[in-house]
Amino acid sequence: MISPYLLAGLLAWIVAQGAKYIINSIQTKSFRQFRQLYLSGSMPSAHSATVIAVTTVIGLVDGIDSGLFGLAVLLSSIVMYDAMMVRHSAGEQGTTLNLLLTALKSEIKPSRVTKGHTPIEVVAGALVGFVIGLVVFFATK
Repeated sequence: MISPYLLAGLLAWIVAQGAKYIINSIQTKSFRQFRQLYLSGSMPSAHSATVIAVTTVIGLVDGIDSGLFGLAVLLSSIVMYDAMMVRHSAGEQGTTLNLLLTALKSEIKPSRVTKGHTPIEVVAGALVGFVIGLVVFFATK
């Protein structure tokens, strides 16, 4: 039997990445964007879904007064802050640099830009993770 902690994290990641693919497919009216199954960025945040799913299971199994839950909340906060603030800013800067390189007709090849997340994408990912964490807890109880 797989650990409910690992199962929650894995399922949350799969559901969030699958949701990205479906949302992108509806927006572009094309089901050929398979890159959405593994790229970072977009709605919902798979990073947030993963850490919140694991944190939820930890809270339900070990208790919200446990040291492990405290550590999980701290780690989840750092991951979600990083996704929203640091990675999002870096992605915006990368996009701007690529536009500048193109406008200047530079010989430097524009690089692939990794997008971070907007606050709504992080919240949506956290909600996905919370629901997955609850489902895994009650399914493995």
